[in-house]
Amino acid sequence: MLRRSIALACVLAFGILLGWGFHSRFDTPSAQASPQAPLAGPAAPIAQGQYASPQPPANPAGIQLSDGFVASSTEEAIHVSLYEAVNRGVVNISTRSIRPEAFLLVAEIEGNGSGSVIDHQGHILTNFHVIEGARNINVTLFNGESFQAELVGQDPDNDIAVLRINAPAELLFPIRWGDSSQLRVGQHIVAIGNPFGFERTMSTGIISSLNRQITSRTRRTIRSVIQIDAALNQGNSGGPLLNARGELIGMNTAIATRSGDNAGIGFAIPVNTMSRVVPQLISTGRVARPTIGILQVFETENGLLVVNMTPNGPAENAGLKGSSIQRRKVRSVLGAIEQETVDHSQADLIIAIDDTKVKQADDLLSVIETKRAGEVVRLTIVRSGKALSLPVTLGSGE
Repeated sequence: MLRRSIALACVLAFGILLGWGFHSRFDTPSAQASPQAPLAGPAAPIAQGQYASPQPPANPAGIQLSDGFVASSTEEAIHVSLYEAVNRGVVNISTRSIRPEAFLLVAEIEGNGSGSVIDHQGHILTNFHVIEGARNINVTLFNGESFQAELVGQDPDNDIAVLRINAPAELLFPIRWGDSSQLRVGQHIVAIGNPFGFERTMSTGIISSLNRQITSRTRRTIRSVIQIDAALNQGNSGGPLLNARGELIGMNTAIATRSGDNAGIGFAIPVNTMSRVVPQLISTGRVARPTIGILQVFETENGLLVVNMTPNGPAENAGLKGSSIQRRKVRSVLGAIEQETVDHSQADLIIAIDDTKVKQADDLLSVIETKRAGEVVRLTIVRSGKALSLPVTLGSGE
């Protein structure tokens, strides 16, 4: 007995000398966590290249919210407050559409998505692909009341649609709009939507990257897209992406996945794109896109060679020169045949627009899409070996 007591005392003494604590593996997030990495609370100033990790207080002071709830951290307080302030502005969108089947039969297809209340007139913002082809659209508010929605306008190229419901103003809680031009990678974000029909589900994360490009249903490139790591699943489409102030900074639109479920890579259309599109959809039901009147270009290593233009369009009226068609008759066993060849020798080469260099057609379109009809852009072109500056007043087109 005496020997066992002496042995146990030796083990305890040896453990104390090594700094062991029998409770440590349960108090830390991982039994293998590095002793140099701070496990909780802010890190102390760096001393000799190593983090001095303070131990969290035994009884951390809670943060009491206005309703009496006590949050354990500032981050938790922000998330709880943000959700309670914004969630009533997130709606569930259900659709029904008809799909043709074999033998003249049709099948009724049900869809599900999310949306945001944007004003007290009942306008709802969502994705075009959420309501695409729908014969019946219903919007369910935070209190469970459902309203049949009408389609106000849609922009398939940017995957944006605006609906309207005839709901009492006191049931509508519009979400404030922010500014996506000031976003930074690493910034905390919140997504709210209806994944798999679970209404007003919140997920958190950060901005993983900016200025991504995705392809819309019309095969057009959507630019300046926000990439996030917050969990998005089927049904999140059309829901709001929010900053820590509860402001709308984007609309959750797509996920990169092989299975159809969340893989940690989501995409959102920036709010500044919607700021240009949504007012037009509400006022006219469509988007009047600026056009430069260039129908076709030939991409070269040095720039864009103009092939043809819209007759009497903005580019042609500004004096831009395109390729010419040369026709000549040749003899064959079948008689004289007229052949056409394209002569690029006199065509202008576009090398920049508003001082932004261009090498692909998308480079030119990306600048034009930030403008409005009636604005003037300045093309830098090469003609007969000389660089020229040519102002072009943009026209209006769909």
